[in-house]
Amino acid sequence: MPHKIRIAIVGAGETGAPLLEQLLSADFVKVIGIADLNPDAPGIVLAQSRGVKTYSDFLELARMGEDIDIFIDVTGVHKVRDALRHYMRDSDNHHTVIMHELIAVLLLSLSKGELVQIKHGDLDY
Repeated sequence: MPHKIRIAIVGAGETGAPLLEQLLSADFVKVIGIADLNPDAPGIVLAQSRGVKTYSDFLELARMGEDIDIFIDVTGVHKVRDALRHYMRDSDNHHTVIMHELIAVLLLSLSKGELVQIKHGDLDY
C-alpha cells in the first residue's frame, strides 16, 4: 500500500471539525491527531468517536516531528501560528508543512461547491 499522507490538525471547532470529517473519509490520509484547548469542541468529540488521538496542547503533536507530513492550523490565532512556526524551525523539522487556514477553507469550499464561511475572519499569516 502506498504511503498515506500523515496529517495533524490544531483547532477542532467550526473549521477543524468538518475538515477532520473529510480527512477521515479519505483512505489515502492518516490523521495523526487533533488539538484544541476545548475538550468539548466538535472536532475533539468526533476524533474521540473515531479513534483519533486528541490533545489539549498542539505542541505535543508538533513534537512528533517528521512523522507528520502536513500540520493544519485552523485556529485563527496568531500566537498558535507563531509558536508552531518557531517550534518547527527550532526543532530543525524541514519535512512537515504548516498549512494555512485559508487553504483549508479553499479545500472545504471546493468539496462543498460554495464558499465556506469561518467564524474568525482574520486570516493574516
